[in-house]
Amino acid sequence: MRHIVLITTSYPVSSDGSEAAGSFVMDFACALAEKVRITVIAPGVKKDFEKISGNFVIQRFYAPRQPLSLLKAYNPLHWLAIFTTLVNGRAIVEDVVKYEKVDHILALWVLPSGYWAWSIAKHYKISFSTWALGSDIWRLGRIPLIKNILQIVLRDSCCNFADGFQLKKDVATLSKRLCHFLPSTRTLHIPKEKKLSEEPPYRIAFVGRWHRNKGVDLLLDSLMLLGESSWHRIEEVRICGGGPMEHIVKSGISALGEQGRPVTSLGYLNKDEAVELLLWADYILIPSRIESIPVVFSDAMKCRCPVVCMPVGDLPRLIQKYQVGILATKVTAQSFSDAIGEILKQAPRKFAVALKQSSHDFNMENAVHQLISKLFGND
Repeated sequence: MRHIVLITTSYPVSSDGSEAAGSFVMDFACALAEKVRITVIAPGVKKDFEKISGNFVIQRFYAPRQPLSLLKAYNPLHWLAIFTTLVNGRAIVEDVVKYEKVDHILALWVLPSGYWAWSIAKHYKISFSTWALGSDIWRLGRIPLIKNILQIVLRDSCCNFADGFQLKKDVATLSKRLCHFLPSTRTLHIPKEKKLSEEPPYRIAFVGRWHRNKGVDLLLDSLMLLGESSWHRIEEVRICGGGPMEHIVKSGISALGEQGRPVTSLGYLNKDEAVELLLWADYILIPSRIESIPVVFSDAMKCRCPVVCMPVGDLPRLIQKYQVGILATKVTAQSFSDAIGEILKQAPRKFAVALKQSSHDFNMENAVHQLISKLFGND
């Protein structure tokens, strides 16, 4: 059986939903382990080893600060944590490759995982591939020295993947090589079929990191701008998640509450709790400033929940293709508020057929099959 080493900085330590990308990475690793032997290398609060099954083990390296996505190279207080993480991560990857037979290294994401894979695969003559996120290319790709490292890693990999259509084009442009679309999706246990509402009042929800990129501040501003007639069509708005903008979220919800608006907040949701929210909600709000294809979009499709989105990343293409919601015209609070008001005039039932079709296209089994066929062919 082939052995793939999967390096990632986004594998969950807990199951509370706090890791941004971790949940779908865990689901992907579990699905991949049904086809090949897999060793996941990921950060943890201590160095550790966990055997999930005969084909699936997790090796943790010590990373002093969690989550890694919040580490900032420009902050001197983070330098020691960054250095420790980089040294420990590379060391454990080399240990696995040195002492075990490894057929391929899959890096999630290009940095730092892809850099570790590149340096070690080159030394031990093993093939490696990368799976890029938008933060790799759109944020780190703007920094001159880092951009050069990204290009080297992407150029030398045997195969590059990206979790969005526009991101796929941007990776190809940066690397001057072909890049393949591989959707980031999760395996959900949906206990019942959702009955789509036919009339107001409607339930609305946001679930995600409370971070500027995810636009939770724009969401709060858009709710403040929402007209009285729209609020008459709303039963409740739930804002779920957590992150660095917590004080802004709490303040915004308090201000809305003073106006008598039915807006509540919940913390991070684990996967089952997220499904419960999606089955409860009539509409899901995606107010991101920067995005590829967010996991919440594919989750919403599986749970048959229409969406209101900002016109960023692949969301315009997805809304146009599937007709599963409303797209704001601009990345502004006013435009998003207008889009919410527009969708409240429509019954979720209207989107039933489109939602069923789109859910089939974000299938975990298809994603795993695509990866293996690209890496190893059909043998």
